[in-house]
Amino acid sequence: MLDRNRRIAPTPVSELLVTRGGDHHTVLLKHECQHPSGSVKERTALGLLRALDRERPLVAGTVVVESTSGNLGIAMARLLADIGCHFIAVVDPKTPAVSLRALTEAGAELHLVEEHDGQGGYLLTRLDAVRRILRSRPDYRWPNQYENPANPDIHEESTAPEIIEQGGQHLDAVYVAVSTGGTAAGIARHVRGSGRGIRVIAVDVFHSLASEVCPGPRTEMPATARLLPGIGASRRSSFLEAGSVDGRHQIRDSDAIAMCRMLREDTMIGIGGSAGCVLTACVTDLFGPAAPAFPLLLMPDDASKYEDTVYDDAWLAKVGLLDAVESAIRSFRRQGLSFKASEPARAG
Repeated sequence: MLDRNRRIAPTPVSELLVTRGGDHHTVLLKHECQHPSGSVKERTALGLLRALDRERPLVAGTVVVESTSGNLGIAMARLLADIGCHFIAVVDPKTPAVSLRALTEAGAELHLVEEHDGQGGYLLTRLDAVRRILRSRPDYRWPNQYENPANPDIHEESTAPEIIEQGGQHLDAVYVAVSTGGTAAGIARHVRGSGRGIRVIAVDVFHSLASEVCPGPRTEMPATARLLPGIGASRRSSFLEAGSVDGRHQIRDSDAIAMCRMLREDTMIGIGGSAGCVLTACVTDLFGPAAPAFPLLLMPDDASKYEDTVYDDAWLAKVGLLDAVESAIRSFRRQGLSFKASEPARAG
C-alpha cells in the first residue's frame, strides 16, 4: 500500500558566483538530483500516485501506465515497485539510454513510440499510445501528469516552501524549467500566496508550446527541432495561464549545452540539459536592465543521464550541434563569463 504520509526530504542549495566582464552576481542552485530517484520528478511522481491511491487504492498487482521522457518514469517505477505494482513507461527515441536502463532496472516495462508528432517531438504520439493501451486494458491506471492537478499541488505544498525558506529574505526570483508546467505553476501559486515580491520565471526551449499561453498558428516541425529531454513540449501546458508566471524565456539547445559544459569546467558541478536552460535564462537576466538581486535556480537533475549526449562531442556532431555549442562557448567566454562555486550545498 502506498504511504500517503511519506515525507519528501528537502534538497540542498548551494551558492554560485557568476561573473561577466567584471560584474559579479551570487545565485542559489537548488539540487533536485538529491532525491532518491535523482530528479525533481520524485516529487511529481509521489503527488500523482497519492492522488491515484486516494481515488482507488493502489494494491499489489495494479498496473500503471504513463508517458515519460525519463525522470518521471524512473521515480514512478521505483515508488510502484515498492508496493508491488507494475509500471508501463511510454517512451520515445529522445529518452536517454541511461534513463531507459534505469527504468528497466526499476522494473518498468518499456513501450517505445517512434513516430514523431509534427510538433518537434514525440509527446502527442506518446499520449496516443497511452490512450490505446487504456482502451485495450481499462483496468490499467493513468496518473496523467499533463492534466492532473496533483502535479502542481505537490510543488505548491513541498517545493515552493523549501525555496522560500532556503532563499531567505533577499530572494527575489525563481527560475523553473517548463515541460508539463506543473512545477512552475505550483511554485507560482505558493509564492503569490506568501505575499513576497518574488518573481517566478518559466524557462522553455525554442520550438516548444509548453509555456505558450495564447494559441498561435501551427507549422510542421521535424523531430529534431527539440533535442533536450525533460523540457519543452508539443502541446501547451494545462497548468499555465496568462499571469501564472512573471516572465518567460525560450532557450536554444546549443546555448543550454554550452552553459552545462562551462559550469562543469569551472566548478565540477554537472547538470542536465534542462538545468542548462535554466542557467542560461538566469545569466541572460543577470546582466540585463532588470537583473534579479538574489535568484534561485531549480536544477531538475544532474549530469549523470547526459554523459553520452550533452557532454559527448560525438553525439553533438551527429545531431549537428557541435559547431553551434563550441561557438556559444567562445562567445560566452569572450564576454568574460565564468562561474565559481562559492559554498557547499546545504539542506534547508
